[in-house]
Amino acid sequence: MRVAFVSLETVSHRDTETNQRFQTVLEILAARGHDVHCYCATFWDDERATLERDGITYHGIATGLEARRSFLIRLPFVLAASSPDIVHVHAQPPAAVLAASWGATLARAPLVTEWYGDGGIDDNRWTRLAANRGARILTPSELVATWIRERGADGDRVETIPNPVDLERVRDVPPGERVDVIYARRLDEGANLESLLLALAELRDRDWQTTIIGDGPERAMYERLASDLRIDDRISFAGDCSLEERIAAYRGAHVFAQTAEHCVFPTEMLWALASGCVGIVEYHVDSSAHELVEGWDRGFRTTSEAELADAILAAGDLEHRTFDDRFADYDRSAIAEAYLEQYRTLEEAYGLL
Repeated sequence: MRVAFVSLETVSHRDTETNQRFQTVLEILAARGHDVHCYCATFWDDERATLERDGITYHGIATGLEARRSFLIRLPFVLAASSPDIVHVHAQPPAAVLAASWGATLARAPLVTEWYGDGGIDDNRWTRLAANRGARILTPSELVATWIRERGADGDRVETIPNPVDLERVRDVPPGERVDVIYARRLDEGANLESLLLALAELRDRDWQTTIIGDGPERAMYERLASDLRIDDRISFAGDCSLEERIAAYRGAHVFAQTAEHCVFPTEMLWALASGCVGIVEYHVDSSAHELVEGWDRGFRTTSEAELADAILAAGDLEHRTFDDRFADYDRSAIAEAYLEQYRTLEEAYGLL
């Protein structure tokens, strides 16, 4: 299948959560042997029009991110000439959806739009014009699906496909040091690590050890808070760690705590749950993390530090695991198949099969 992905900006321009999601989709489909093309602004140094990398062909149709107008003007005609089976557009900026829609029409190919929403989804004219474009509208979570419906998207076209993890990679990494609670996120203003620290302070008369993975501008503040709460001797701030190091830590930990205030999809938590952790989520209106633990006997949803402390105690009664096959549906192979099923359904509807 020949898939034309459209994204003005790629992970090679900026390593953001949104760009990582789109890049992952390209990679998992290329790994399945599909003909994957990405139409983007150039990120390579020479004057080549295309770049081949890891089974993906990147087409530079604008010379850098500042050439957005040129990108939008050229895109429909480039797509029409490429004869794709599917056009799949990253909806940032929303104007790219409109340009890709015209290109898909010229190419007589179905249009799939991908809304991720890291940082939220603006409610403006361009977003509302783009929100209902596409025979299929994909989001990572029900939270983002709700946001895009509120911007005018037809709910019948909206489908949720989560971020993937690699279960084989989880199995291959030996478990690390045993700890009771683990937390992992960039330590910035949205981390809300104070909720976990306050909950742990309520349990200072209990025997526990905690690891905090991640770095950021608020790390020093959180270290001071742990000291002020007199629990710093049982908390290890590990800083930034590689994925292999994080998986090892998750396989050794008993509980993963998710307290961030904004999260369109809890990918790091998913790695931890697949590694056997019990999941505890503090509910926030702009976080989808609770979606992973609802209806699961090894998951807890809390709304306060007191409830979080109680959940940590209750989790102690559950067995320690280093792998959980409940999350097989989130494996890279399963997520690739979920995308391909959407494409096949659209091709059949368009009479292309």
